[in-house]
Amino acid sequence: MNKNFIQEMAPKFYGSTTVGERGQVVIPAEARKDYHIIPATKLLVFGSHEGGGLILTKADSITEFLSRAMSMLTRFEEMLKTENDNPE
Repeated sequence: MNKNFIQEMAPKFYGSTTVGERGQVVIPAEARKDYHIIPATKLLVFGSHEGGGLILTKADSITEFLSRAMSMLTRFEEMLKTENDNPE
């Protein structure tokens, strides 16, 4: 497999952080820069049922993703309706 492809697809490691007494963590500066996280950026926190990990994602990314997904589902639904109305 192409080494550049593997490097591009591998997640980037930004370092580690420690949870403070108030439950706060610091997002490494390079990660904040790469993901355009500035003060007041709203982040959503998701966790696995098994307690093995957390995922942080920007709230506007989720709303944009859901909006595109709903649009695609609507178009798909319209295609199915058209096919059902005009069987061959």
